[in-house]
Formats: sequence, structure tokens, C-alpha cells
Amino acid sequence: MAKRRITQETFDSAVIENIEEFDLEESEALKEAVEQFESQGVDLSNIVKAVPKASSEETPDDQTHEVLQALQSLKRALESSSTSVLESLNLFTEQCSLGFAQRYLAAQNDAYPSLLSCCQSAGEDNKVLSATLAALSALTDGQPDLLDAEGQRFLINTLRRHQDDPAMTCLGIRTVRHCCLKHEQNRQGLVKAGVLNILTSAITRHVERPEVVKEACAALRVMTFDDDVRVPFGQAHEHSRMIVQEHNGLKVIVEAAKAHPENVPVLSELCATLSRLAVRNEFCQDIVDLGGLKFIMTLLADSMDCQDLVKQVLSAVRAIAGNDDVKDAVVNVGGTELIVMAINRHLSNAQVCDQGCAALSMIALRKPSNCKDIMESGGALAALQAMKTHPKEVNVQKQSCMLLRNLVSRSQDFTQPILEMGAEALIGQALASHRDCSDVAKAALRDLGCQVELRELWTGKKGSLSN
Repeated sequence: MAKRRITQETFDSAVIENIEEFDLEESEALKEAVEQFESQGVDLSNIVKAVPKASSEETPDDQTHEVLQALQSLKRALESSSTSVLESLNLFTEQCSLGFAQRYLAAQNDAYPSLLSCCQSAGEDNKVLSATLAALSALTDGQPDLLDAEGQRFLINTLRRHQDDPAMTCLGIRTVRHCCLKHEQNRQGLVKAGVLNILTSAITRHVERPEVVKEACAALRVMTFDDDVRVPFGQAHEHSRMIVQEHNGLKVIVEAAKAHPENVPVLSELCATLSRLAVRNEFCQDIVDLGGLKFIMTLLADSMDCQDLVKQVLSAVRAIAGNDDVKDAVVNVGGTELIVMAINRHLSNAQVCDQGCAALSMIALRKPSNCKDIMESGGALAALQAMKTHPKEVNVQKQSCMLLRNLVSRSQDFTQPILEMGAEALIGQALASHRDCSDVAKAALRDLGCQVELRELWTGKKGSLSN
């Protein structure tokens, strides 16, 4: 059931009442108000949990929150064409960066149209324009619905006009990313306006600038998401295709990775983006042909101790191993040994175990010779150790079961060794603990020759599906 919500004014009134009527200190009054509303099942995520302050000594009764004071200051500066616009913008951005509640409150008080007005009045003043972009980026973080057609035009035009300015490019791209996360309409509108070319060109133009490469990669990845629950069918696959086929995205990303061989945050972003683009068989092969597989396997070997990077590399291997020829290529470069090593090295990290077992599962699928290589590398034992270490992590359990099943489905010689490692008990535990593991766990038990109850829901004869 959805939680109740209240307005900022209602919350503030409760705080002021606690101070004036019950003579509580400000901190106590605030704590009491929070506890009161939370006990009533009210969602306070959009509420600024602070005591309103007087905006100036001249007007002590005019109490409001600092983010609104900053917004009012900005509006006054715009109306009077004051030189304090830059200072007001910086103060507003600082307040919006404190949390979602501040951004939400600002948006409810017409912050977005004020910033658009500031964009238009900035003209050729790059300092004001840059500060406005920073404010717009902060405001739209978590509030993509604010962006309208005018805002889209401004972003595209600004990014094109200042494409040689890395700082401005970064701010513009960050705003694009914020406005596209969980918002399919904005994604489609900006793609039609040419944002994919802007993003890939930014990586190429500023390939030596890690901050630009990171921002552009993150924005490209958001364009491939299907995360807007309000839209039944998005354009995630089509956007991935466009990035690869129309904007040479794979080559752009692989070349950028080669330009930053030791920059872990950049490499993590690049690997994560490659994973999102490997949506077709031919794209997976293209990554190999461009030297991408060799690069990421070398990266895995050289960065084995870096947990976050290992996770992203394994995710990329998992994605491109959807191509049967790539599965063999991974094995041929010693990839299975490295993946098993990564799982064992970071056994305590559920995400590494999840991605590592998933990558091995893809490599094993329909490939008996690869299964032999995985077994000899200790892949089955690593998967079972991951299951033991993370009994409550459904993804680890599911991917491990899938790997074990793929290892024996066409290679029955591995059944007994895997059973002797204790697979039956661990798979049975996963089956009992996680409903989402039901199908894959039963399939693994069946292919291992274990006793398993397989219910026949429908025989095709009279009657209907049973519960």
C-alpha cells in the first residue's frame, strides 16, 4: 500500500507548534515531528527536515527554508538584472545538492522556469551559463519530469555550441543523464534531437579528459535503459542499435578504454556501457574484432584486486559471451581461469559472485568443450562456494544453479564430481529459500539426476491451469 504524503507546510507547522506550544528546543521539536508523522505511516522522503529560518533580520517573521531563500534571491537578481545572479546560482546549487527534499521543495516553488529564464538571459556570459547548467543539473536529479521541450532545446543547443569546452560539456551531459533516468519520453525526445551523436562525439573529442568520458558513457548507458514504469514498451534496444550502428559507439568506447589503461573509475564506466550495447550477436563479435575482449581480459588480470572494476569486467564478459564464437574466444585467451580466480578472490562480494557465475554460465551454454575447461579451472567448486557464502542472495543462488545445470546438461561425465562437491544439498537449500530460484534449481537437480518434484501444470486436455 502506498504511503501517505504531506506538504512541507504541514510538516513545518507541526515543528513550529512543538516549539511555540510545547516549548521544545529546535532539535527536539524537529525529532518529535518526524517521529509523529512516521508513526502515522507518512512518507517524509520529500520533506526538508529542518526548522525554517528567518530570511533576514529585517523580516524575522518571514520564516522559510534556506533553499527557498536561495531561490528567492535568484529571482530578485534576475528581475533586477543584478550582478549577484552568479552568487545566487551557486548558493541555490549548493542547497539543491543537500538532498532530494530540497530539490523537490524548490521545484514546487517554480525553480525550473526561473532557471530557464536565467539560461536565456545568460547570453554569451559563460560563467553564468555554466552556473545555470550546474543548478539545472542539481535540480533535475531525481526529477526528470521537470524537463520540457524548451529545456530540451536549450540542452542540445548548449552542448553543440560549447562542444569544445570540457567543463560545459560535462555539466550539460550530466543534466541530460538526470533528465533521462526513469523517463522514456525525455530519452526519445533527446535522441530525436541528436543527443547520441553529441555524446559519442564528446568522448572522441575529449578522450583525454576522464571526467567527460565518464559522464558521456554514463549518459549513453541511461539511453539504453528500460526503467520507466509508466511506459509499457520503451526504445532501449533501438537506442543501443543506433549508438552502435549509426554512431560507431563500440569503437568509440574501446578506443577510449585504451586511452585510460590505469583509470579505474573511467574503465568501470566504459565496461558497464559495453555491457549495455552487446545486445546483438554481431555486436558481441564486433567488440572482439575491435580488440575489446583482449583488452578487458588483460584488464581483469591486471586489476584483480579492484572489486568494482572486476564486477564491471565480468558483466561485460557475460554480455558479449551471448555469441557462441565469443564464448570460445574467451576460453582461448584464458578467460575461464581469470573468472574463477576473480570469484575466489572476491568470494565475500555477492555482486562479483553473481556476475562471475553468470559469465561462466554463458560460456558453458551449448559448449561441452568449454564446460571441460570450466571444470578443470575449478568453476563448479567456485560456484558452490559462492552459494555457501551467500545463501540469502537470490541472484548468486540463481546464477550458480544455472552454471551447474549448463555444465552437466551436455556433459554427463561431470555429474558425479559436482554431486561429490555437495551440490544437491546446496541447490535444495536454494530451492527451499528462494521462490525465484524454483525453475532453474529444479532444472539443475533434474540434469544432475537428483530426485525432484516436477509438477505438470497442464496436460493439454480438458480443464484449466492449476494453481
